[in-house]
Amino acid sequence: MKILLTGVTGFVGSHLADYILENHPDAKLFGLKRYHLSRLEHVKHIYDKVEWIDCDITDARAAYEALEISKPDLIFHCAAESFVSPSWRHPRRYMDVNYLGTVNLLDAMQRLNLNNTPFHIPGSGEEYGEAYESELPLNEESVLRPVNPYAVTKIAQDLIGFVYNQSYGLKVIRTRAFNHEGPRREKVFGIPWYAYQIARIEMDMQKPIIKTGHLKDKRNFTHVKDMVEAYWIATQKCKPGELYLIGNGSEDSIFTFEEALHKLIAMSNVSMDAVKIEETKKYVRPTQVPFLIGDLSKFSDQTGWKPKISFDQILSDTLGYWRKRLSDEKDTKLNDGIE
Repeated sequence: MKILLTGVTGFVGSHLADYILENHPDAKLFGLKRYHLSRLEHVKHIYDKVEWIDCDITDARAAYEALEISKPDLIFHCAAESFVSPSWRHPRRYMDVNYLGTVNLLDAMQRLNLNNTPFHIPGSGEEYGEAYESELPLNEESVLRPVNPYAVTKIAQDLIGFVYNQSYGLKVIRTRAFNHEGPRREKVFGIPWYAYQIARIEMDMQKPIIKTGHLKDKRNFTHVKDMVEAYWIATQKCKPGELYLIGNGSEDSIFTFEEALHKLIAMSNVSMDAVKIEETKKYVRPTQVPFLIGDLSKFSDQTGWKPKISFDQILSDTLGYWRKRLSDEKDTKLNDGIE
């Protein structure tokens, strides 16, 4: 089996590559990178196990040639602009990558007659936007009220996948994932941003002040390793064209970011009494998404998938990652994070 993985150098993509190489060692894995632009630290341990293709998916010719070279039996499309906060400042960039990049790949599939190649589009719970508490839990039929440009681009990506399935018969697998966390997630997101600061405080690299954005939003949380297993299963068991929500549906997985922060502090060498938590304007988004709690039963019932890793382990793994990364880079000044 030949598998093409876009976004392999990123958070989810690198974990998905690990999963494929560990569980399907006979597969030939192709990965896309942007010649000198892609950061490779997440894949340095598997670099020689991937067949690399230089490709920027916003270029239609490059996308076509990547599929022509790899002739994949399966495609995971993880490449995306995924940091929500910069999307207000760069809405065109987000649409170019998330929507246009997807169109380029789908169009290449059609032209190359890859009609039997499953093409997985991982959407985001962020697409629901302003969900009211009375509407919870969200499901595949819930209303979408996006409140940031990133969410709009992910909706566009999802729907153009549906169009290519309905119009041309491409085997597009549509999923919408709720919050997933773990090692390698950059500190522009809430939980790794807290873990990064806590690790710095432990190492006497900053004062015991943790700067945050809005902390009251509530989410389903899933470990990234559980999520990438679900993505693989989705390509094997889900019906092309249909939408499936993925995440941890257990009550034990639902927390606010404030609760997550307090748990991280409790796991650390930092005393809750000694640390100050400051909500900081620069880390507060222009609009909030208070609730992303999903009814995830359709996917679980159809596939038999269940997450295995607890929320506490998600936090522990994230904190451990940042402790190690800061230790390895202690002589390198890291840029300030944003939430």
